[in-house]
Amino acid sequence: MSAVLTAGDALPERVFTVTRADLAAYASASGDHNPIHQDEDVARSVGLPGVIAHGMYTLALVGRAVAEWTDGAEVVELGSKFTSPIVVPADGGAEVRVAGTVKAVADGLATLALEVTCDGQKVLGMPKAVVRA
Repeated sequence: MSAVLTAGDALPERVFTVTRADLAAYASASGDHNPIHQDEDVARSVGLPGVIAHGMYTLALVGRAVAEWTDGAEVVELGSKFTSPIVVPADGGAEVRVAGTVKAVADGLATLALEVTCDGQKVLGMPKAVVRA
């Protein structure tokens, strides 16, 4: 898609598979070695359903989708609330789906309304991006 965005444009869904290997690589790169992201027993001991993806890794996937949709336009703002964990099973991983629409374009900025889901459940609350159009 070109970086020319128009209010109301639907952005094509992007699907990312998150694996345990991705979580290990992210932990190494970010320094976030919290065992809930790598150790099934530890994750369950604190009440989680299993190993979960890092919230910031999930948001990075959103940033990747935004970059693809906008041909690498400058991201001025990217944010969300972390509402539901993404459980990453040891076999096969989890599919994260990122979809969006162009909410508004004004003063050289495009605001993107986003939806981020895994297994049909929203995992990020009020995700949005603003890019220099």
